[in-house]
Amino acid sequence: MSTLRVTAEVLTVHDHPDADALELAQVGLYRAVVAKGAYRTGEAALYIPEQSVLPAGLIEELGLTGRLAGPEHDRVRAVRLRGELSQGIVCRPAALDGVDLARAAADGTDFAERLGIVKWVPPVPPTMSGDVESAPELLPWVDIENIQRYPDIFTAGEPVVLTEKLHGSACLLTYVADQERVFVSSKGFGARSLALREDPRNLYWRAVRGHGVAEAAARLAERLGARRVGVVGEVYGAGVQDLAYGADGRRESLGYAVFDVSAEIDGTVHWLDAAELLTGELPLVPRLYEGPYDIDTVLEVAQGRETVSGRALHLREGVVIRPAPERHSPVLGGRAIAKAISPSYLTRKGGTEYE
Repeated sequence: MSTLRVTAEVLTVHDHPDADALELAQVGLYRAVVAKGAYRTGEAALYIPEQSVLPAGLIEELGLTGRLAGPEHDRVRAVRLRGELSQGIVCRPAALDGVDLARAAADGTDFAERLGIVKWVPPVPPTMSGDVESAPELLPWVDIENIQRYPDIFTAGEPVVLTEKLHGSACLLTYVADQERVFVSSKGFGARSLALREDPRNLYWRAVRGHGVAEAAARLAERLGARRVGVVGEVYGAGVQDLAYGADGRRESLGYAVFDVSAEIDGTVHWLDAAELLTGELPLVPRLYEGPYDIDTVLEVAQGRETVSGRALHLREGVVIRPAPERHSPVLGGRAIAKAISPSYLTRKGGTEYE
C-alpha cells in the first residue's frame, strides 16, 4: 500500500468521451471524473487519492453521502463512471478557502491532517495476526508508490524489470547471521519493528517453514558475507485474499513467492535481484518483461490474466517496476520502485484487501 498524501495538484482537463456533463481531471497519470466546467487545465485543486477515509462533514460537503466504499461509506476507491475509470477525488473543500492551491501544489503541502483524512487500514484476519515481540533487527519493507501518481520515477528507455504483482499478503523474513536468529513479520507489524512469535497456526510462519525460507536466507547470508538477509515474499491462496492463483492458504498447498531481497553487507543495506540470487532455491514471482522503460508498455503488461498458476485462472493485479540495476529515486527520495495496477482489479466486485 502506498503512502497517503492529500495534496494540491495542477490539473489537465480532458473531455469525457461518453458524457456531455462530465470531464476528466488528470493528476499525474490518474484521471478523476468531475463535473463539466468545474475545473480548467492549468488550475490547481485538491486531489484525494484512493484508500483515503474521509470524515462525515467532508463527505456531505462533496455530495458523496452513501456513495463511497466500505461499511461506513467513507472510503475512496476506484470506480467507473459512464465507462471511464475514476481514481480519487478532485475538489476544492471549504476548509481550504483562502489557501493558494497553486503555491501549495508547488510546495507539496500535505492537507490530510488538516482535513481529517486518514489512510484506510485493512482488517487483519486471525491467521495473519498473533503474539508479537520487538524486532529492531528486522529489515523493513517499503511502501510502493503508484507509477500513475509519480510518472517521473523512471526515464524513457531506462532498462527496467516488470514482475507480476500478486494479491496475497506480504511476509517479511530477516535472518541475522551473527545470532543465527530468524524474525518473521507482516507488512503492518514490520512497519512498527515488530515480529510475530512462531506459531504453527500463523499464515506467515507456515509459509516460512513450508518453503524453507529461513534455511535459504541463511545460505544466502553465507554466500554474500552478509550480517542480515531480508527475504520479502507474497503468501497467497484461498483464504488469504479473493484471488487465489490455484493455491489454498488453509492447507499445505499455500502459495509463496519471493519478490524482493535485501542484505546488510559491511554495515550497508542493499536491495538485490531475487531472481539472480534465489532461482532454484525458492519460488519467485513471475518476471513478465525486461527491457526499455515505456509507460504504455507498463500499463499494458499490468493488465490481462495471472501467470502464477500457469492456467490464467483470474485477472492480474498488476506489476511492480524496478530499474536494472537498482538505484535511488530523487522523485521519491528513496529507492526507485513503483507499481502499476490493472483497472479490472481496481473495479472488481467482492475483493478483499487484507494486509
